[in-house]
Amino acid sequence: MEKIKIKSEYITLGQFIKFANITSSGGMVKTILEENKIYVNDILESRRGKKLYPGDKVLIKSIGLYRIASE
Repeated sequence: MEKIKIKSEYITLGQFIKFANITSSGGMVKTILEENKIYVNDILESRRGKKLYPGDKVLIKSIGLYRIASE
């Protein structure tokens, strides 16, 4: 599990995908959300604006498992 440290109170799922270097451009975020099953705390999620807080677990099938941590 890879830890992703954030400085703010939360990060959106769309921001997280770019911040974690899963994609290099913001324009690809929509494609990642459409083509991959993404689970936030074991619940299937597809909203780009879903807020992620420290302690949340993000699983992107075939890409990786991440934990949000505060910096």
